[in-house]
Amino acid sequence: MEIKDKSIALLIDAENISPSYIEIIIDEANKYGKINYRRVYGDWTTPQLNPWKQKMNEFGLTPVQQYAYTSGKNSSDFTLIIDAMDILYSGKVNSFCIVSSDSDFTKLVTRLREDNMFVFGMGESKTPISLVNSCETFSYLDKMLITYESEEKAPKRKSVKQTVEVVQETNTTSITPLRKIKHELKNMINSNLEDDGWAYWSLIAQLIMKKYPGFHPRNYGKNMRPLEFFEKMHDFEVKKEDTVIYIKNK
Repeated sequence: MEIKDKSIALLIDAENISPSYIEIIIDEANKYGKINYRRVYGDWTTPQLNPWKQKMNEFGLTPVQQYAYTSGKNSSDFTLIIDAMDILYSGKVNSFCIVSSDSDFTKLVTRLREDNMFVFGMGESKTPISLVNSCETFSYLDKMLITYESEEKAPKRKSVKQTVEVVQETNTTSITPLRKIKHELKNMINSNLEDDGWAYWSLIAQLIMKKYPGFHPRNYGKNMRPLEFFEKMHDFEVKKEDTVIYIKNK
């Protein structure tokens, strides 16, 4: 992904997200542009958030205090939402990155997008599909962490089919089964064929991301570009003419 020139408000729900993801969060957000706000929300009087405190200085994060007035309720939700709206009305950013697995932020994302904000999300595989699909794009932090760690250890490679089967057997995830992605991809290609029987990959890639904002090959154990990922399945043919890439079903 090429680095873009967006101005970003990065808002992290510390009570819902592990600090072990912070380096991945920052790296991923930096791909979209400049991070103007780096705020992390929670009740900092509780010992549960102590691991986050160790990351504050290292990554330039601003802690925002929210006391837990109601037992059993994520206290950071309210303050994060209020801050997001204040930042929106300030006009200082054109993008938001909401880092949480909590579906309570779905309405916030929808509201920000109504004001033409680019909103991308990050969370774990347990994130409800409502929040995932409300974002322009969504990254699964636990899948990214597994991919990065496995690449560092350089384990024996598994086939795409092997890793996909593991994901599909998991019920507690909002990750779309790959068989469904493949089915939709084939339909999109057939619906957008040119006279020569090929479809523009740039168009198909946009359609896939609009329908499945959380899609990425790393969700299925492969950290590669989507085009390469699909090409290796042998269900699709790809060709390149000058700088234009085409795809069709085999």
